[in-house]
Amino acid sequence: MYFKTAGKHNTKETIELALKIAEERNINHIVVASCSGYTAKLLSGCGKNIVVVTHVNGFEEPGVMEMDDNTIDELKGLGFKVYTGTHVLSGAERGISRKFGGIYPVEIMAHTLRMLGQGVKVAVEIAVMALDAGLIPYGEDIISIGGTGEGADTAIIITPSHAASIFETKIKEIICKPYEF
Repeated sequence: MYFKTAGKHNTKETIELALKIAEERNINHIVVASCSGYTAKLLSGCGKNIVVVTHVNGFEEPGVMEMDDNTIDELKGLGFKVYTGTHVLSGAERGISRKFGGIYPVEIMAHTLRMLGQGVKVAVEIAVMALDAGLIPYGEDIISIGGTGEGADTAIIITPSHAASIFETKIKEIICKPYEF
């Protein structure tokens, strides 16, 4: 499925498509990017292992967590796992490039993935992060859901590998993504 444009308006259909494919392919693990909890909550009651990956603490403002504690507690109450950690495709490397200029290998990888859309980059990144955190099994296909800005507009089937072996990650299928981004 190709959405005409990127953005939050595609969120509900992205979730519906991801859940439909998860059922058809017997995929039991879904990783979803969420900053406010909006996208994650749409997965409530789906019967899958849901891992919600938030923006890193300090993403918008130093020392400030974007997702509030009440939302995190609500998501955990739904049976979801909520993970906040260093973004695998930026992290310390972004700090180096901001300080000294230039671009470095991990950022090049991120920009290359963005050629397929911001949501594809996010979906790859959060899948690796969830695997590194031990929240999804190694060597299994999962569905990973990302987006462009707010909401979700991209879902992929991916077999993530750890950050230390990231080039072993396999994007198996793009379920949906924006055509224009």
